Amino acid sequence: MKKLNKNKRKSIGIGVIGMGWMGMAHSRSYRNVVERFPDLEVDPKLVACADEVVERGQSAQDRFGFMYSTQNWQRLISDDEIDVITVATPNSRHLEIVTSAVRAGKHVFCEKPVGRTPIETQHMADLSSHAGIISGVGYNYRWSPMVQHAHQLIKEGKLGKVTHYRGRFFSSYASNPNSVLSWRFQKEKAGSGTLGDLMSHVIDMAHFLVGSIDSLVAHRETFIRERPLAVPGVGTHFTVRDDGPKGDVTNEDYVSTLVQFENGAQGTLEGCRAIVGPKCEMAFEVNGTKGAIRWNFEKMNELEIYLPEESSFHDGYVRLISDASYPFHAAFNPAAATGLGYDDLKLIEAYHFLKAIQTGQPNNPSFRQAVTVAQVQSAIQSSWDNNSWQSVAKIN
Repeated sequence: MKKLNKNKRKSIGIGVIGMGWMGMAHSRSYRNVVERFPDLEVDPKLVACADEVVERGQSAQDRFGFMYSTQNWQRLISDDEIDVITVATPNSRHLEIVTSAVRAGKHVFCEKPVGRTPIETQHMADLSSHAGIISGVGYNYRWSPMVQHAHQLIKEGKLGKVTHYRGRFFSSYASNPNSVLSWRFQKEKAGSGTLGDLMSHVIDMAHFLVGSIDSLVAHRETFIRERPLAVPGVGTHFTVRDDGPKGDVTNEDYVSTLVQFENGAQGTLEGCRAIVGPKCEMAFEVNGTKGAIRWNFEKMNELEIYLPEESSFHDGYVRLISDASYPFHAAFNPAAATGLGYDDLKLIEAYHFLKAIQTGQPNNPSFRQAVTVAQVQSAIQSSWDNNSWQSVAKIN
């Protein structure tokens, strides 16, 4: 099949708001997506970026080739050359920016959690649906080739009926008491802590692999209750500062929940940003009546699989290593065990978002999937408040 010439693609203008680590990751993805996925019939054009710190915006403009940068994110909303707004700001800005972008008719990609609260998330989902725009959410771990393979195995019934699911995200980025008090640790800016940050991924992965959660009981803990104040516009939530004044942490470091899925599977979901040991252990284990699988992002390009009915040569887990036969791997290289990384997942994410805009078909995951995650988060918060089991109810 003849590849589409780049100059025959329809240009689509991109605006990125928030040029920290995540804004840069999205910018790289848009810049490189056509190279990796030449079947795209749209050509992302980096028009503008916005950041409250002038130097960071200007640096991003020079680094990625944006036409201009600004402190005024509203300028991107009103720019007729911009068709897509990507929101990578602190959570407290999401509602205002997404609402403005949707009302201006822009397609919107927003990093998780979309809203600080379930109600905010529902509001943005309703707005985007009524406006007929394409939305996207940063649940990027589901795009790993080996996670996609695990999803297919479960869908095909290779594991039989799923009976157990254990999902977790253990990250040590906040295990140092001198990790700075970034916006992620402040309830007024982030909303929840680990629940909105890490557990968003854990819940989405559980939905993606097993299905909807029916009921749960949950617990939380804040291990480190004060941290050095961050310098505005300097560093990330990984930054460590040994001096200066400190402030209070106002949301949780740790979340655990015991869950029952609608299909009868039993499970546990757990997340912590202050654990010592794991660096980025976004992981799951799935057990069914015919087999089991397990995956850990720290070994992203591997999948352990146990299917005793498939082979008589072993009785135990077998390690699969990603190669061009698994989803998306061939877009990056043809070699087995030549692994993909985090930024590649963001690029695959961008591809699917742009493909949805190209075809006019709903994107997945969209704000609607963010709402289902928010429904679980709402039940978790209710469990904290009532110290009891809670049903996962739809948000009105």
